Amino acid sequence: QVQLVESGGGLVQPGGSLRLSCAASGFTLDHYARGWFRQAPGKEREGGSCISSSDGSAYYADSVKGRFTISSDNTKNTVHLLMNRLKAEDTAFYYCAAAAFCTWYWAHYEYWGQGTQVAVSS
Repeated sequence: QVQLVESGGGLVQPGGSLRLSCAASGFTLDHYARGWFRQAPGKEREGGSCISSSDGSAYYADSVKGRFTISSDNTKNTVHLLMNRLKAEDTAFYYCAAAAFCTWYWAHYEYWGQGTQVAVSS
């Protein structure tokens, strides 16, 4: 059974850090581009980070560039998202997803996790 399971969300103060993890089962994650998306209440789902399956290149949306780092642990079939210098506007549900190639268009992603909540508040 193909599955993606996120973990690591929670409540953090502005300026703090969180590390999200996404573990895959039923398929080999690094054969796919691995993306992290987020969705805040009342807003569209937006892509923030993606790591390519072809050469491991990482891509970031302007909103998270310089603060977030995506990485892949192929031995554990897992992708991580390290989020530093968190802001209130980073509050959202965070999802990992797998696709044939990196894109910010969420509909191109074939597999999705159930999401993990990140809340940034003092």
